[in-house]
Amino acid sequence: MVTVNPYLNFMGNTEEAFTFYKSVFGGEFLALQRFKDTPEGAKLPAEDQDKIMHVALPLGNGNMLMATDALESMGHTLNVGNNFSLTISTESEAEADQLFAKLSEGGQVTMPLEKAFWGAYFGMVTDQFGIQWMVSNDYNQPN
Repeated sequence: MVTVNPYLNFMGNTEEAFTFYKSVFGGEFLALQRFKDTPEGAKLPAEDQDKIMHVALPLGNGNMLMATDALESMGHTLNVGNNFSLTISTESEAEADQLFAKLSEGGQVTMPLEKAFWGAYFGMVTDQFGIQWMVSNDYNQPN
C-alpha cells in the first residue's frame, strides 16, 4: 500500500473550502476538475456544471487532501459521518482487488472496482463499521 489520505465531500462549496485550505497549508493544487469537464457533465443541471468533481492539494511528505462536491442532482446527500472517505492508493491492481475484497466483507460496495476515465482502477465501499473507503491504482504505476 502506498498511501492513505482523506477525501472530503462538500455540499457545493468545495472550491471555497479548498481556497481556504490552500491559504492555510500553501502549495498548489495538483488537480482541479469540474463536473462540466467529465464525460457525463453535460447531463447535469447548469448550476452544477462548475462544481468541483475532484481537487487535490499536496500537504507534504506524500500526503494529499482531496475533495468533491456531493451533488444532490446525482442523488448525494451529506450527513456528519458520510462527508469523508479514506483513500487507499495501491501499488498494483492486484493489491487493490485484495484490499477492496477484504474491506467489502460485511460491508456495502457503492462502486465496484473498474477502470475509470481519469486514469485509475477505482472503487468505493462502505465497510461493516460504516467507514467509507476509496481504493485506487493509477494506470501509470507498474502492475
